[in-house]
Amino acid sequence: MSTALFIGRFQPFHIGHASAIAAMPESHIIIGIGSSQYSGTPENPFTFEERKGMIEKSLPQDAKKYTIIAIPDIHDADRWVSHVESIVGAGHTVYTGNDITKQLFERKKYTVLPVQKNMPISASALRNMLQEHNTDWHAYVSPENIPMLTAYYAT
Repeated sequence: MSTALFIGRFQPFHIGHASAIAAMPESHIIIGIGSSQYSGTPENPFTFEERKGMIEKSLPQDAKKYTIIAIPDIHDADRWVSHVESIVGAGHTVYTGNDITKQLFERKKYTVLPVQKNMPISASALRNMLQEHNTDWHAYVSPENIPMLTAYYAT
């Protein structure tokens, strides 16, 4: 069984992330929620559990098997890959859109592939739309997550 590792903060999870996962050919995807210990800030508004819930609602139930795992940030680039390995194991194909993550895993001789970006959206742009109450964001998240995101940003 081939396994991929897809690490991101997913603040919030959007259809671009879901599309990237659907394009991964591996039979199992480990979705690592990075900076999992952070929430309640403009850059990291959602808790690990909220992000996990968004991912679960966004991915089809009959999709390829996936596992969602918390990956706390340790703020130590030299030890970060070893830290991730201690949580998810070693040797997976890594998918990332983050240049630093790419460099760190490549230094440890991992196969690192770019995330297929089929959707013109980023989580940062999505957070900005949400904070500005610009309802264009509805087009970039799964319908199942609209009520939670609307309620979160209504406060």
